[in-house]
Amino acid sequence: MSSIRLVAQTREIPPVDDLLAHTSASRPLAWLRRGEGIVAAGDGAPAIIRIPAGEGRPRSAAVAEAWAALAGDADVDDAVRLPGTGLVGFGALTFDERSGADSVLIVPSTVIGRRGGRSWMTRIRVDDGDFADVREPVPYGPHWAGRVGPGAQTPQGYQDSVRRALEEIAAGAIGKVVLARDLTGTVPADADLRRLVRALSTDYPDTWTFSVDGLIGASPETLVTVHERTVTARVLAGTAGRGADAGADSTAAAALAASAKDLDEHAYAVRSVLESLAPHTVGLSADPSPYILELPNLFHLATDVAGELSDGASALDLVGALHPTAAVAGTPTPLALEAIRRLEPFDRGRYAGPVGWVDAAGNGDWAIALRCAQFADAVEGASGARRVTAFAGAGIVAGSDPESELLETRVKFRPLVDALA
Repeated sequence: MSSIRLVAQTREIPPVDDLLAHTSASRPLAWLRRGEGIVAAGDGAPAIIRIPAGEGRPRSAAVAEAWAALAGDADVDDAVRLPGTGLVGFGALTFDERSGADSVLIVPSTVIGRRGGRSWMTRIRVDDGDFADVREPVPYGPHWAGRVGPGAQTPQGYQDSVRRALEEIAAGAIGKVVLARDLTGTVPADADLRRLVRALSTDYPDTWTFSVDGLIGASPETLVTVHERTVTARVLAGTAGRGADAGADSTAAAALAASAKDLDEHAYAVRSVLESLAPHTVGLSADPSPYILELPNLFHLATDVAGELSDGASALDLVGALHPTAAVAGTPTPLALEAIRRLEPFDRGRYAGPVGWVDAAGNGDWAIALRCAQFADAVEGASGARRVTAFAGAGIVAGSDPESELLETRVKFRPLVDALA
């Protein structure tokens, strides 16, 4: 049983044009794609599930158990019944169980959403409390710019780490490992972070644009979606930068589709997802061969996976079963995780971890937190700036070239760096 009982009420409202105008400027809470999604209105949160390091079991399991207890006791009055209505929590989980960062699931006091031309408001309170006052949209603050530069892993250090990983792969210790590097910098203390979320959502509309507990990004990779027992996932592994014109684009896409190195990397990732979902699904199927997913700055090899739930698993349960996938860790996964801990000179925190939302029935959308940055809560220094750390990585397999992998991370940094600037 949960220690608190929540009451949620969802009602349809007149169309909302700009969801982000309703959320906090300093700590936006949002999940968007193609102009639709959900945001937290205001700053209130009647429930926060926070799982720090040292839990002693997978933190995804601890979050799932706590959410199941909270949702099971809740009184939900949902007159709209669309994905994202009713009682919902926004979550961001760490990549590594040994991370010093917290995994968190936040239940806001007010949620405003839009889907399929319909808009709604969900108000959530504790059983003996009152619904929070509905705040009017807040105008955006002035434009601002942030600066980032090399972090704990320098460009040369990254190439050295790739070389050490290739030695381990050649020795047969691992088949693939995904190595990341970081950029660190600052943004003004009073920066309206909704501007960053809006820039990412506008420039990369086909990605999942998210902002949860200071983690902001635009991920192209669906970890898992559960809607009324239908389970879907999208596997991305294998990357090529876009060309300067249509001809160069065609050449780059064709080279990616024919690349033995990238096809092997992609096959590792697809197998990882299928093996993890199989115990929970029936009719599980995947595209017979990858297709080229086109984003504004690069191409990915992509495979879509779909099936039907065969047990009572929630979206959070499937997050725990899937994470970390070979696409963001490597294979064999336990050994790849150990290699990441040896070869990366920083704690990834929530980078490449699960980020998304879940509702009382266990439905939800979860992505892998890629193309993202973590913003610190507190300001620091005489200038009162707010620290930011961005991450990008690349899959290392036999045949990888250190310089090429470094260039791939530069391409992947572009969405965040351009938006920050």
